[in-house]
This record gives sequence, structure tokens and C-alpha cells, in this order.
Amino acid sequence: MSGSGTGGALRRLRGAYRRTRLGTRLALGIGVLSLVVFAVVGTALTTYMKDYLERQLGEQMKVVQVTQSKDAQAHGIVQRRPYYGWFTAVYDVQGRTAVLRKPADVPADTAELTAVAQALPDGGDAHLLRTAHIAGEGTYKLRACEVEPGVVLVTAAPMQDMQATMRQLITVQVVTFALALLGLVVIGRTVLRRGLKPFSDMAHTARGITSHNLTGSAGLEVRAGGGRGGPEVEELRTAFNTMLEHIDDALAVRTEAEQRLRRFVADASHELRTPLMSVRGYADLFQYAAANEPEEREKHLARLRAEAARMGVLLDDLLLLARLDAAEVETPLRLEDADLTELAREAADAFRAGRGEHVLSVTAGPDPVRLRLDPLRIRQVLDNLLTNAAMHTPAGTKVRLEVSATGAGQAVRVGSSGTAVVRVCDSGPGIPAADQERVFDRFYRVDKARSRDRGGSGLGLAVARSLVRAHGGTIEVTSRPGSTTFTIRLPLPPALP
Repeated sequence: MSGSGTGGALRRLRGAYRRTRLGTRLALGIGVLSLVVFAVVGTALTTYMKDYLERQLGEQMKVVQVTQSKDAQAHGIVQRRPYYGWFTAVYDVQGRTAVLRKPADVPADTAELTAVAQALPDGGDAHLLRTAHIAGEGTYKLRACEVEPGVVLVTAAPMQDMQATMRQLITVQVVTFALALLGLVVIGRTVLRRGLKPFSDMAHTARGITSHNLTGSAGLEVRAGGGRGGPEVEELRTAFNTMLEHIDDALAVRTEAEQRLRRFVADASHELRTPLMSVRGYADLFQYAAANEPEEREKHLARLRAEAARMGVLLDDLLLLARLDAAEVETPLRLEDADLTELAREAADAFRAGRGEHVLSVTAGPDPVRLRLDPLRIRQVLDNLLTNAAMHTPAGTKVRLEVSATGAGQAVRVGSSGTAVVRVCDSGPGIPAADQERVFDRFYRVDKARSRDRGGSGLGLAVARSLVRAHGGTIEVTSRPGSTTFTIRLPLPPALP
């Protein structure tokens, strides 16, 4: 039972320690370390002082015995005490037998003095120093030396004063070290609390993050501020704030992606709903005409096929965009060497055939601009841009298609490359500045009131941008009233040796 109780107490103590704040832990650690240092220093100082006092007492006894030896040689005995509380005795030693000469100034218990006299080794300058307890007197330092052959002088010096000094020294050390330890813990706790204030601020910031609703907002306004704590804390603060910025960016990207996904789903549902409703309506009309007005069947069937084809084009664009979004897994491009100028002329011919109400001019150099590309998809990009120009400008508007290559002079050299540039320009009303950044978004229309038949699905420019990016190029728009230009830049391959 006692073992389990002790184990439970230790577990509670460890649990309380784990719940203690870092500053308190550090202060306690400093206190324990200081206590160990104080104990080592105090022990070493006490030991040194004790040895020093004992050596001093031994030297003092040696000096006293020099005088006492002369007295013993002259009178056979020591006639007086050198100091208060000291004892002196002269022994006649024969072999291992020591006989005390009378009269002698000795305590009632002479056993220790006699033992020292008997234990003195033979020799000219032999002496013996020993600490012993004399009954009724206390602890004494005994020193025996040979005065003349067979005669031993024993001097006993009390150690009470030295022991009192040592006790006083230990008391002073304990009190001083205790006060120093208390001051160190208290002051150290205050200093540590101030030094750890930046960490407390960051912990408060972290708690604010944990209570932040990450689903309702894309930003974290909290930051670890302040400039205190030294370079290490500053590095941690910088890393902490950088982490928050990355979280902000990730939340912003996630929120934007969620918004775009919701908008995409809503727009796609709306766009698909329109042809589906048309298909359903024309199917009902076809069924009615088949039973009542056979001559109307072909007209309704043609409109039914047109709406189905329109829905098929929309689904094809959505599928293409999905495949381009996952291009790192499966590329939808079939690359081959092709002439960009020839593709532009083919797109222009198709535009003139279907959009005769617009005036189209083509500007291209005499040399072919050969690229490694997917001809079908680049042709789709050109068709989308030209169709976009025709749909958003009135009849008779001039449209211009330009193809050029920058850095063509350098492209002749081995290993050098340039850029192929395609521009589709029109002299229409232009695109408002607020809408220019969003014209490439999926299902985005500058004119929200434009009908579906005239305005299209809103995917043409989005498909064009995705296809150009899939080829490693860029597409951008610049517009002002009376002039709108879409610019495509595709990298030219390095010249072969």
C-alpha cells in the first residue's frame, strides 16, 4: 500500500509539473541547479576552511611544543599550561608502555593521551597528530613528539573554538545561499517571464487561430507582433508569421476555389438547363406535329438536333477544360510540327465563310512559323477568338489577324529560340476595364443581358486560355473604346544544328 501511495504521489507531482508554465519550470530548474552549485561550493569552502584551521592549530601546537620541550628537558615536567583549556603531559616510554610523569596537567581521562604517546613511532623528528574525544572535556587535537630518547611530550589543544567557527561558517553559508536562492528564483522568474513574453504572445495568437472559423473566412488577421526577445525569438516570430501568411494564402486559394466551383456548377447547370428545356420542348412539338401536323415535323426535328448539338458543344468544352485542369496526369494535346501561319489562314477562311458581315484581314510574314503544337487545338483557339470578335461587335466591324515571330534573327542560330505572336484585333466598342481581368473566367459574360444565342456559353475564352497555357504560352487582352486586342505568345523551338 505504501508503494502504491508513493507512486500515486509521484504521478500527481509529475502531472502538476507538466501543467506548470515554461517560465516557472525554467525558474525551478535554475533554482535546483543553483542549489546544487551552492551545495558544492559550500561543501568545498567548509572543507577547505576546516583543513586550514586544523593546519593552523597543528602549527600552533608545534610552536608551543618547541618551548615545552626545553622546559621538559630542564625540569623533567611542563610546569604551566600554554593556553586556557590546553593540556600537557610528559611520558616515559619503554617499548609499548607509557608512564605519565607526576605532577602533570592532564584531564581526568588520560587514555587518549597515553595511547598517542604509545603510538609515537621511533625516530629523531618523529611526531604524531591525532584528533580524539576526551571524556568530560570534548574533542581535542593531540600532538606527541619525542623530547629525548624514551621521553615523549603530548600536548592536547581543544577544538571547541574551531568547531564553533565552522558551525558559524556553515550557518552563514546556509542563510546566505538560501537568501540568494530565493532571490534568484524570484528575480529569475520575473526576468524569464519578461523574456518569454514574446512566446506567450505567440501562444495567445495560436489560441486565437484555433478559435478562428476557418470555414467562414479566408484570412487570419492575427499576427505575432513586437520586437523583443533577441535574434532567436525574432527568427521564431518571423517563421510564425510566415506560416500564418502561408495559411492565409492557402485559405484564400481554397475559398476562391470553392467559390469558383460553386459558380461553375451553378453556371454549368444553368447553361445545360437551357438546351435541355429546348430539347424537351421541341420533342413535345415534334410528337404533336407527328400526330397532327406532319409537315411541321422536319422543322421541329431540325431545331431539336440544333439544340442537341449546342448542348454537345457545351459538354465538349466542359470536358476539355476538365482534362486541361488535370494536364499533369493526362495531356489532351497531340503535338506535331505545324505552320502557325497556315493555321491562321485556314481560320480566316472559315471565318469569312461563316461571318461575311465582318471585314477580316490577315497579316503574316512570308516565312512559315513552325511550332510543335496540336493543330486542332490551336485552330480551336483561333476560331474562338475570331468568333468572340464577331459576336461582340456590330456588323461591318473590321477584324484583323496578325501572325509574327519575335527573335526570329536569333532563332536561326543553333540552340536559340524566340516567340511566336498571334494577335486578334477588332475595332468594336471595347471591353470595360472592370471586366478585362475576368473575360477568361468560365461562364463570364461582359453583357449579362445578352441572349444565349448571341452571347454564347461563356466558355470560349476560358478554353482558349487553357489551351494556350497547355502549349506553354500566354494570352492577354488589352482594350479601349474602338480597339480590342487579344495577344497569344507561344515559344518557338530552338534552332537545330
